[in-house]
Amino acid sequence: MFIHVLGSAAGGGFPQWNCNCRMCHGVRNGLINAKPRTQSSIAVSGNGVDWVLFNTSPDLLAQLATFPKLQPARSIRDTAIRGIIFMDSQIDHTTGLLMLREGCPHEIYCSDMVYEDLTTGFPLFRMLEHWNGGINRNSIPLNGDTFTIPAIDGIEFRAIPVKGKAPPYSPHRHDPHTGDNIGIQVIDTRTNKTLFYSPGLGEPTEDTIALMSQSDCLLVDGTFWTEDEMSEVGLGDKKAADMGHLPQSGDEGMIELLKPMKKPRKVLIHINNTNPILDEDSIQRETLKKEGIEVAFDGMELEL
Repeated sequence: MFIHVLGSAAGGGFPQWNCNCRMCHGVRNGLINAKPRTQSSIAVSGNGVDWVLFNTSPDLLAQLATFPKLQPARSIRDTAIRGIIFMDSQIDHTTGLLMLREGCPHEIYCSDMVYEDLTTGFPLFRMLEHWNGGINRNSIPLNGDTFTIPAIDGIEFRAIPVKGKAPPYSPHRHDPHTGDNIGIQVIDTRTNKTLFYSPGLGEPTEDTIALMSQSDCLLVDGTFWTEDEMSEVGLGDKKAADMGHLPQSGDEGMIELLKPMKKPRKVLIHINNTNPILDEDSIQRETLKKEGIEVAFDGMELEL
């Protein structure tokens, strides 16, 4: 299994265009040891030729330009994208689909709740109907059954609901439903190696922890370092939990959650521009290193 990180930042990217927090100001002016990042998305392949996208960020065109395997140029119009899986309906995970309108119809895999959001509150799918019918929607089972994407050989997928927030435009923003957010275990049927991907992991359940523990690699929510990070840097009073994210620090944070898991390679993704782990010389980054936890970056490649 081949995994390519197209983007590793949370919504807004890093640096965020209108933000002058210490991290954004620092990377913009070369004052900290940090890499700029685009908004989070990954691509996965079983053969290195046919790929499935997990989310389509607003930065998708720039991400495609840096990863030539997704544009193999075998004909006048061509792509190696064989399917798209949406983990949620957040604007920073879906808007890039509009940039792929010339290639419609696309094979889209998403939960019923995500489909509802993207046909009502943010009617992305309805807009794209004007381009060759827009999308072919495939429902994702959330009962533990695996599913496949016909054009992706040797790979199976198992989705699991995870607790998080529906986006502000969702009809049930304040009424959580199963399938608002999902995590996915990606299984290579030839090597039996597995990836667990969940960029919006708000509150882990026993089922989520079990699936994470048995996976060979984790790409999981790295949005915030602390629960009160936004207020600490003067950017509002919303807590990490209010936005559906599990911070790294604290007695019930991501570090403590990952600590007993000995099998997986542990990688954080979807990192907010305020998070000090973006500074590679920070105390927080050193803490992660001591715990054997990596921080994803744009262009990072993993092979299982």
